[in-house]
Amino acid sequence: MSPRRNRPRSGSAKPSADDREEGSGTRYGIERTEEWRGEEWAVRQIGGATGKRYRCPGCDQEIPAGVPHVVAWPRMGDVEDRRHWHKACWNARDRRGARVQRSRNAPRH
Repeated sequence: MSPRRNRPRSGSAKPSADDREEGSGTRYGIERTEEWRGEEWAVRQIGGATGKRYRCPGCDQEIPAGVPHVVAWPRMGDVEDRRHWHKACWNARDRRGARVQRSRNAPRH
């Protein structure tokens, strides 16, 4: 049995780097700027090559190693201000509040 050949299907040519719009988010690692809560945020999509786990601030669930996600931080912030979000959580950040874990007996103010 011969090995499988990875050939592109007809009509599905990849766009060249000139055809892609800068910051369009179609490629991983391209940084773009978005405004949120009156601040400018740097947003970058990260591919599945990361070997670490992160906790999404939007849903407070774990982002497993190797899962594509979004990294966002305030433009005027430090490296420590970077947060790793699920892409859907970042897109829905205005509809969702921060998921703070409380103990069972903690007051819900």
